[in-house]
Amino acid sequence: MVAGSMKHLVEVEPAKEAAGGAPSAGPTYRCAAGGNGASPPAVPGLDCCWDIFRLSVEKYPDNKMLGRREIVDGKAGSYTWLTYKQVYDTVLKVGAAIRSCGVGKSGRCGIYGANSPEWVISMQSCNAHGIYCVPLYDTLGAGAVEFVLCHAEVQIAFIEEKKIGEMLKTFPNATKYLKTIVSFGKVDPGHKEKVEQNGLSIYSWEEFLQLGGEEKFELPPKEKDDICTIMYTSGTTGDPKGVLISNKSIVTIVSAVDEFLNNSNEQLNGDDVYISYLPLAHIFDRVIEEVFIRHGASIGFWRGDVKHLVEDIGELKPTVFCAVPRVLDRIYGGLQDKITAGGFLKKTLFNVAYKYKQGNMLKGSKHEEAAAVFDKLVFTKVKRGLGGRVRLILSGAAPLSRHVEEYLRVVTCSHVLQGYGLTETCAGSFVSLPNNMSMLGTVGPPVPYVEVRLESVPEMGYDALSSETPRGEICIRGDTLFSGYYKREDLTNEVLVDGWFHTGDIGEWQSDGSMKIIDRKKNIFKLSQGEYVAVENLENIFGQTPGVDSIWVYGNSFESSLVAVVNPNKQALERWAESNGVTGDFATICEDPKAKEFVLGELTKMGKEKKLKGFELIRAVHLDPAPFDMERDLITPTYKKKRPQLLKHYQSIIDGMYKSMK
Repeated sequence: MVAGSMKHLVEVEPAKEAAGGAPSAGPTYRCAAGGNGASPPAVPGLDCCWDIFRLSVEKYPDNKMLGRREIVDGKAGSYTWLTYKQVYDTVLKVGAAIRSCGVGKSGRCGIYGANSPEWVISMQSCNAHGIYCVPLYDTLGAGAVEFVLCHAEVQIAFIEEKKIGEMLKTFPNATKYLKTIVSFGKVDPGHKEKVEQNGLSIYSWEEFLQLGGEEKFELPPKEKDDICTIMYTSGTTGDPKGVLISNKSIVTIVSAVDEFLNNSNEQLNGDDVYISYLPLAHIFDRVIEEVFIRHGASIGFWRGDVKHLVEDIGELKPTVFCAVPRVLDRIYGGLQDKITAGGFLKKTLFNVAYKYKQGNMLKGSKHEEAAAVFDKLVFTKVKRGLGGRVRLILSGAAPLSRHVEEYLRVVTCSHVLQGYGLTETCAGSFVSLPNNMSMLGTVGPPVPYVEVRLESVPEMGYDALSSETPRGEICIRGDTLFSGYYKREDLTNEVLVDGWFHTGDIGEWQSDGSMKIIDRKKNIFKLSQGEYVAVENLENIFGQTPGVDSIWVYGNSFESSLVAVVNPNKQALERWAESNGVTGDFATICEDPKAKEFVLGELTKMGKEKKLKGFELIRAVHLDPAPFDMERDLITPTYKKKRPQLLKHYQSIIDGMYKSMK
């Protein structure tokens, strides 16, 4: 592959040889489409997140902005909407109430709960007054909500009604800074009493709206470099890290997504509808919702239950659907079941239609032209399952299996695009291009206004200067980057070097300029639902289990659970076997299903005792009587595990464990 031939990229800086302790780095690239500038053209009056919303209220006051389903007699009815102007008026009231509680510019406001109109209204009220919005969420693990409240010094928190009980568990520690709680709904008298005993105030949503009275609070000036939100992400070890995101980062990424959609001829407009169900506490959903707001488009909220998501989609009829691979895997599985159940004729027709359309798409046809007749006959039914109007499906947060991506591209009658980014890069840094089947399995080229290079990782054998296939750690530069980790300059300096953010992911440039993610620099990975797993940390915990001499934990981003290979303690396991009527020598006992069940139970007990999250528990185990050794090249002389070698050695066993769980 010749570096200059990557058609979707423009080289902006040459490669660098290794020098002064820094590894060698490949050329710096930007995407070729759309003017390939380093930053978006300036829009007068668009400097901060508040401006994105304010300008849309001026342009599209009567457009539907936020919708939710009305529940009548326990049944979900149709969506009811607030217009941009109605939301704006409520935001000003909430903002005035926040100010009357003594919280002003650069203050901290927590938001805790499932996506809802109130969530967005609270967030916009923070944007209006230059207050840092600090989303709180449960999957950060035991004690994390309390940690974030204290670490970010949150003064006021907006909370979904059913989360208030959880919130009270952070008392008294969190009350050092926290003075006001606002419910998205009502307030239970018992909760009110407990909050007031701790010297705090709590308001229902309706009460809070009145709190600011008629007093007019001036909106403070907001600069591009002002922090707009602190998003906490789960670190590999230890406490969550607070990622500081500025107005400039969000405004730049919103412009980049816009530019990308324009280049792809998929511009958004006021008629577009988005289904909001991925957590607003994460950057992926937050950025997409900002893009929708920029265009005066509509955001409809799900009911908060995965079992009803498809039904909510059917009612809302969105035009854009964002998902994580786990959701798309579910849709894929559901479609497979339907086709299998449909009888021989239907199944045959589907397969013929699929082969024909897939063939034409691989030859370069656009999806809408590849098989118009079959789209009408066969694939519209699939499209109707997502409401009938979806034209764009975006997948992010973890890698999507290639077969699922290809399948959905053929059958959904919409673009299926895979993106890649981190909280630190303000979400999407790469996204694949529509109608490019050659980009299957990649995350596409960089989005506009983002600069990318690979840095060599010699210890893993990755060379960014290779003339065949450049591989290395993906490094990103530009205005979308975060401003640092809150109160952790040490961690910031580890990953931000000379303006380059080091992602920790290993990428490989493809000949068309798209990026393929192939490895992780540190031993941390994501499961298919997008949750990070710090494997060394887990091995340290499970290694304390009585009867376990050594353990190797494995998972990957195509599976939603973890498996492990354990070297059991010989004496302990033989003692257990004796008292449980299991006979044979040590190796035979290790094969016994009851023995595996026993060890798995012990691991689970330890995990629960240490308050691990559900996805961090081991779901299947293999017992190896022979300890991991240097003879088989499974460990280093200092007893560090060689993970790639372990995987190679135990691959068939790993495959067997995952199969047995399906």
